[in-house]
Amino acid sequence: METLKIEKKNTKMIAHRGLSGLEKENTCLAFVAAGNRSFYGIETDVHLTKDNVFVICHDFNTGRVSNENLEIKDTTFDELRNICLYDFNSQELKPYIKIPTLKEYLLICKKYNKHCVIEVKPEFTLSQIQKLLDEVTQINELKDTTFISFSLENLKKIRNINSSIPLQYLTSVYTNELPAICAREKVDIDILYSQLTKENMKAFKEHNIAINAWTVNNSVDAQKLIDLEIDFITTNILE
Repeated sequence: METLKIEKKNTKMIAHRGLSGLEKENTCLAFVAAGNRSFYGIETDVHLTKDNVFVICHDFNTGRVSNENLEIKDTTFDELRNICLYDFNSQELKPYIKIPTLKEYLLICKKYNKHCVIEVKPEFTLSQIQKLLDEVTQINELKDTTFISFSLENLKKIRNINSSIPLQYLTSVYTNELPAICAREKVDIDILYSQLTKENMKAFKEHNIAINAWTVNNSVDAQKLIDLEIDFITTNILE
């Protein structure tokens, strides 16, 4: 199996949780697979362990990706690292598929020259946000990183620390107030693709807000957005 090729024009493609249409999501395997292809960026999800290590996982627990259901915030890094994850194809546990650290993700993005797109999953404190930014800057420049979150408060905390870093507000619902909110908070938008229309995309662009759509896996849907000159598309399989 391979990625589905589309005519991207000027739209930048983001590999969702790495190349999760071909490899186990949010693993080094998925990040390297995306790195070896033409994606502009690689998206991932960050959590903080009980002993303050940033790790990569979409869910707040490990129950969906392994045979052990551990709450990440209540588990040490060593305990998390000790579990094996299910293989993408066979759904068998594989000893070489582990939960990555943020550092491992960042190093892969740097090696393959990919833009980092990091979703902040929990509601972080200001000190945790600062720790996150500090860890990123040890490896990558902040201008090469976009932070996204469903929590506007997380994004506000980041913006208070850094006035120029790219931020995107995640949402699954469009409202008429969204463009003005994004403009006020100086953030871009990352919205469920089915919510986008020609009219509301125009509203975002009138406020100079970049638009990212998640998660687009159908080439016909992607082409409609590309024709409307969307800035980014987040996808599991399209390239």
